[in-house]
Amino acid sequence: MAKKKKATEKRLKRREWSKADVRELKSHSKARTPVLKIAKLTKRTVGALRQKALHLGIGLGHQR
Repeated sequence: MAKKKKATEKRLKRREWSKADVRELKSHSKARTPVLKIAKLTKRTVGALRQKALHLGIGLGHQR
């Protein structure tokens, strides 16, 4: 049986990272802003933020 998708189910769309987005992420990294707060401000998931930070080679979240 094939499962039907709900009409209310959201479609995910990828958003490209602009230069301004990257600049903002770097500034939050320097300020050590909590990842959840950055996620709400940028309207991106925590996972997306962590992946981008890893790709850029910057720390994010709690750093020991």
